Amino acid sequence: MSMSFDRYMKDMVQPMRDDLTRVGIEELTTPEAVEEKLPTAKGTTLLVINSVCGCAAGQCRPGVAKALQHEVTPDNLFTVFAGQDKEATAKAREYLLPYPPSSPSIALLKDGELVHFVERHSIENRGADDIAAELTAAFDRFCK
Repeated sequence: MSMSFDRYMKDMVQPMRDDLTRVGIEELTTPEAVEEKLPTAKGTTLLVINSVCGCAAGQCRPGVAKALQHEVTPDNLFTVFAGQDKEATAKAREYLLPYPPSSPSIALLKDGELVHFVERHSIENRGADDIAAELTAAFDRFCK
């Protein structure tokens, strides 16, 4: 029995995608979807650059999920998956300048303007609770 590499990868990353979609975050899998949603999103937008790395599983995704339990949350919730939906991720990263590509990472935009960004180096050495605390502080500051 033979399985294609693409099918294998899709099956392997689906639980990682589900970690975010399960908490109400909409996946943007094409550059067209990114272009349709990000520039027109009103209010505040959380954009999670998802990834297969251990820090995404151990800190980023759990931290985001915990932060979204806070009483104040962004109006819009989106994610792209680095390394999987490459074109969508590249398009989303255009909205995160001047920051270099970083995955995982978490961006908060307000009316299309980047107002808070958590890069990989600020994720990989911190626990989910610390990341959630940073995000909820940003939500309190920018989402009210």
